[in-house]
Amino acid sequence: MSLVVMVTIPPERAHDVARTLVTERLAGSVNVVGGMHSVYRWQGEVAEDPESLLLIKTTGERYPELEARIRSLHPYEVPEIIALQFDRALPEFQSWLRDALQDRR
Repeated sequence: MSLVVMVTIPPERAHDVARTLVTERLAGSVNVVGGMHSVYRWQGEVAEDPESLLLIKTTGERYPELEARIRSLHPYEVPEIIALQFDRALPEFQSWLRDALQDRR
């Protein structure tokens, strides 16, 4: 099972978190989408902040470790981590993703 995991994060943290996830083979790739402005409810108030969106490609097998690592790196008390399963993708991409997540130690 392949996943795209969406995570919103402060822009100044986005690149470092993306690079860490790929370096640690928890993600095959991460797209950093900048220039977002989020409006949300937090602790009874409406809040607004600039954010970046991480689009993380991984597998269901790696997801538990990925989620734990995001939580450890993320500055928010309750980070937005949403995983979407996909079953249709270019077969070569699926193969590349599985290979990119293989532990090379």
